[in-house]
Amino acid sequence: MNTSPTGRPAEGRVWLITGASSGFGRAIAEAALAAGDTVVLTARRVEVLDDLRAAHPDRVAVLALDVTDQARVAEVVAEVVLWYGRVDVLVNNAGRGIVGAVEETTDRELRDLMDLHLFGPAALTRAVLPHMRRQGSGAIVQLTSMGGRFSFPGVGAYSATKFALEGLSEALAAEVAPFGIKVLIVEPGSFRTSFAGGALDLSAPIAAYDDIVGPVRRALPASDGQQPGDPAKAAAAILTALDAGNTPLRLPLGNDAVDELMAGADRAGAELLAWEKLSRDVEFD
Repeated sequence: MNTSPTGRPAEGRVWLITGASSGFGRAIAEAALAAGDTVVLTARRVEVLDDLRAAHPDRVAVLALDVTDQARVAEVVAEVVLWYGRVDVLVNNAGRGIVGAVEETTDRELRDLMDLHLFGPAALTRAVLPHMRRQGSGAIVQLTSMGGRFSFPGVGAYSATKFALEGLSEALAAEVAPFGIKVLIVEPGSFRTSFAGGALDLSAPIAAYDDIVGPVRRALPASDGQQPGDPAKAAAAILTALDAGNTPLRLPLGNDAVDELMAGADRAGAELLAWEKLSRDVEFD
């Protein structure tokens, strides 16, 4: 145990987790607590975290945070560092889903989702990095999705935001590795979280897309509570990957994610080979 000169004692690692009220955020918090660590839980509705704070009063702190509020992001990171002197693991988990064809998705819907899935995590990452660089260690966990590696009708906006976070994170990983900082991109498939229920938005439909996007619009909410993935097992896998000496850059989670990513890699490779000659034949003679 150690204590910041101005703050609180911290056992184990200090975690800062966004979107900790349910789903992956809560599962990761519970796994970190089981490992003996200290967690700072953030959410827009902090009252739902009272049970964790009551169960672990010495190792849980709770702060209100909307990750799209950049000023509040800076305040939260400053407060955590004031309390504990450091941030060892940042988990950018806050998010929600949206279903709609690209034509159905409004500019406001796309911008709001990009604020939540890209600009918010980017702001938190920028805020913790000076502290992680100073301490010469740290880890940044980016919760994206298997939809951050491929897309399909109805999830273009969601995938666009997750693709963006993956691109940012891939560059980030190479930039911060010399400082002893890890970056782990987590790509879950279908897990039993609130994603398909209360955390899912539906764009206003256009009749022309009923046969194309309609099946996704109906099937995703209907899957709520029936998904095969266990968030607790996902959280355990994340901790295992972080503790490994060879932490991967990307960690797909779930049979559906692994199967789809393998199939997608095969398709991409076949397409690249099929068009290789044309792709190469574009340089000056």
